[in-house]
Amino acid sequence: MNRFAHLLDRLAFEPSRNAKLRLLTHYFSTTPDPDRGYALGAMAGALNFKHAKPALIRDMIAARVDPTLFAMSYDYVGDLSETIALLWPVSRSEPRQSEGPTLSFVVDTLAGTSRAAVPAQLAAFLDQLDETGRWALLKLITGGLRIGISQRLAKTAVAALGDVTPNDIEDVWHGLTMPYVDLFAWLEGRAEKPTSINPTPFRTPMLAHPLNADTITSLAAADFSAEWKWDGIRVQAVSGLGASGERVAKLWSRSGEDITAAFPDVADALLHPAFGTASLDGELLIMREGRVQPFSVLQQRLNRKTVSLKLCETYPAHIRAYDLLARNDADLRDLTFLERRKKLTVFMGELANQVGPLSRFDLSPLIEFATWDELAAARADPASAGADLDAEAVEGVMIKRWDSVYVAGRPTGPWWKWKREPFNVDAVLLYAQRGHGKRSSFYSDFTFGVWRAGESGDELVPVGKAYFGFTDAELTQLDKWVRNNTLNRFGPVREVSHGANQGLVLEIAFEGLNRSTRHKSGVAMRFPRIARIRWDKPAAQADRLETLEAMLKDIA
Repeated sequence: MNRFAHLLDRLAFEPSRNAKLRLLTHYFSTTPDPDRGYALGAMAGALNFKHAKPALIRDMIAARVDPTLFAMSYDYVGDLSETIALLWPVSRSEPRQSEGPTLSFVVDTLAGTSRAAVPAQLAAFLDQLDETGRWALLKLITGGLRIGISQRLAKTAVAALGDVTPNDIEDVWHGLTMPYVDLFAWLEGRAEKPTSINPTPFRTPMLAHPLNADTITSLAAADFSAEWKWDGIRVQAVSGLGASGERVAKLWSRSGEDITAAFPDVADALLHPAFGTASLDGELLIMREGRVQPFSVLQQRLNRKTVSLKLCETYPAHIRAYDLLARNDADLRDLTFLERRKKLTVFMGELANQVGPLSRFDLSPLIEFATWDELAAARADPASAGADLDAEAVEGVMIKRWDSVYVAGRPTGPWWKWKREPFNVDAVLLYAQRGHGKRSSFYSDFTFGVWRAGESGDELVPVGKAYFGFTDAELTQLDKWVRNNTLNRFGPVREVSHGANQGLVLEIAFEGLNRSTRHKSGVAMRFPRIARIRWDKPAAQADRLETLEAMLKDIA
């Protein structure tokens, strides 16, 4: 465990991607099974402790440390795991082990420990580890590594062990289980490549890079197709045949999460004999009376383990297909986009001739354009470029090379996403909270508000929260301003000076706006970010809620 902790500590303070990759590759090549497999699982987000949760950790430290001391320490350190690791009063009943428990021993022990016995077992582990080891263990339990490591980078490091590509790892990944002993055996030449017999596999999606004005001028318009970027969630809808010939179906999120149970209406459609065996890459939407609904409507169906028949009828799920990854046991990803699109068009045409549940599928239309100026005009006004009544559900365009094969990850060049220009308002900073990981010492999460008429005159009401969009230098400036202008403290949150004659104005960019009953203002922003710090602008001149409400009529 201490060795894994040392790796995490090095990674957390290493800014270079290549240096991180070298650290990871060295760890995976020199660490035995099953420790390295559990480490890979932790970095890939696959490691979960059923009974050990953040609330339990808080209760444990509360029983051992004065609450005022903990609150002051947490406010200063800014990170829960680091604070507890530093404050933990180590029991001297047993001598500390020089190496501490192994990572695999910790994982296996906690997995087999009852809920009631977890606190004592966890305390014993914390007693046996040094400060860095305690920090790493608590990071694992709270699920917040935040060390600048993506799943892709971890898989790239593992791929280097066998001189294979990260895409080779992606192809077998979802048929593997922790601690990935068969994966490492293959990479080290001790076993054959793992195979999956899953009839409804998740295939790691192909992603696009953001497009800017400088890049588009270097591309030839004739080499690319374009289609609308719909404002839903990316999914894979897969049907197959089980070991006994029974029909099976899965609906996967973009990250590979099984969300089938939340969308039984889609699953029923996938099980229809006319659908056959296929894997669609598309956008999950809510469709009412032939019209795509805003994302806020789709949210009524998201993050549910089970749904009622009434909910399915009120918010009918729909999949708008972008791509066809497999059909009739044939993997189509090595075909060009043009070839896959032709097959997808035929498939969707076959489903269109059916009635009943198969009406939940349709084809995402292509946008006709000959020049980038024509596409830019369509992007600016989707309604007049073929999106018609669905224009409000368009958040931009996707641009794909006709000759691109479907590869996992985000290769540079084949696919681009060109979002519509964001909306902007000027808002006043109201509250700030510490960040996590490398930002744990900075106030980097900012709640902001706009003006509205109140009972005693104009008042500021919160409309959103943002934690990115600024540079490291600007973060330092914002952090200093928060510390120098704090009015009140509420645990880790600071209220800062704000009013007609004081306060800091932030220009907020956001992708969309929805009505919300959960927010005091009645509105909720989609993907807000700080576009600019308006040091020059008086707080009294920030925007009003009426401005957002007027936008809502146009963009909700």
